[in-house]
Amino acid sequence: MPGLFIFTVLEKAKQHTLGREERLKSRKQIEVLFQKASSFNSGFLKVYHQLEANAGAASLQFGAGVGKRHFKKAVHRNRIKRLMREAWRLNNTALKEQMQNQTRQLSVFFIFTGKELPDYESIVEKTKAALERLQKLYA
Repeated sequence: MPGLFIFTVLEKAKQHTLGREERLKSRKQIEVLFQKASSFNSGFLKVYHQLEANAGAASLQFGAGVGKRHFKKAVHRNRIKRLMREAWRLNNTALKEQMQNQTRQLSVFFIFTGKELPDYESIVEKTKAALERLQKLYA
């Protein structure tokens, strides 16, 4: 019985992860996204998004990037990407459910365009604004 409890706890904890299938990692897919996708700005975030018919993959895929121009140190770029991924992971449930209900796949890529290291609260605020705008676009 103790093994069953551990399994159910791990299963519940896994619901809010940003898993392998939810990450936008394919170079081809990212290139197509930048060429054909629509974009908008949400504060210091530039958001690229493209809706496709669901091909059996995850209904929502996400990627994040930070330019080298303003952040020379990889430590700072990696920190910003970690903060963006965490803000996305915690706030994307409504958009994910919307895409699953429509049986479509949405690819989203955030590019940080600010010039200073942001704090977590500001990234969460801009991420929520971007998610609300995406929900309205694809409602």
